[in-house]
Amino acid sequence: MRRIKDWPADERPREKLLAAGADKLTDAELLALIIRTGDSSSKNSAVDLARSLLARFGSLRRLAAASISELCQQPGIGPAKAAEIQALFQISRRFGDKRLEAGQPYSSSQEVFLHFHERLCDYRKEVFLALLLDAKNRLIKEVQVSEGSLSASIVHPREVFAPVLRESAAAVLFVHNHPSGDPAPSREDIEITERLKQVGDLMGVRVLDHIIIGNGAYVSLADRGLL
Repeated sequence: MRRIKDWPADERPREKLLAAGADKLTDAELLALIIRTGDSSSKNSAVDLARSLLARFGSLRRLAAASISELCQQPGIGPAKAAEIQALFQISRRFGDKRLEAGQPYSSSQEVFLHFHERLCDYRKEVFLALLLDAKNRLIKEVQVSEGSLSASIVHPREVFAPVLRESAAAVLFVHNHPSGDPAPSREDIEITERLKQVGDLMGVRVLDHIIIGNGAYVSLADRGLL
């Protein structure tokens, strides 16, 4: 195996970064700096391993969604390297996650999308969240109602409105993701929203919106006139 430290200095990822900046490195070179060492059994360098991972998963976005076991299926990637890769992407998500803070007012569906996209777009299961708001539409609390299968999330009005009552919320806003990346609402999404809206009306709690997060896009049922 030709080790990276034996490469010309202007070809080594670390030296390139120090000389020209991180933006000059390819995805594989950046990932190689996290992997650090190659696979001695196959004589692949860290850059070779990074290229193989990107070829296997197709993109950084899909690599970010991979589980530990899926990462470890790549020759040369063991639990330690897989953990480092997952830690890298989790740091990235948290950096880009502009979470709503308690007391912050809800103003638009786009604002909610920007707050939740980075956190939810890579989830491989549907996660259903309820944002509990006061009479001035300011956030009281965020509650995860359910985590479903790859294809559906089971939401019961009792589970949704129990925390609403507990926190004396005046309004509620629903957010969930579509693991497929397509935010188009399903018939089930629309039916669940209608049912929750009916329960909210009976309880005197305003249901403001149901926002579905996809990969780089979202759908607001309120904006579409479905609430």
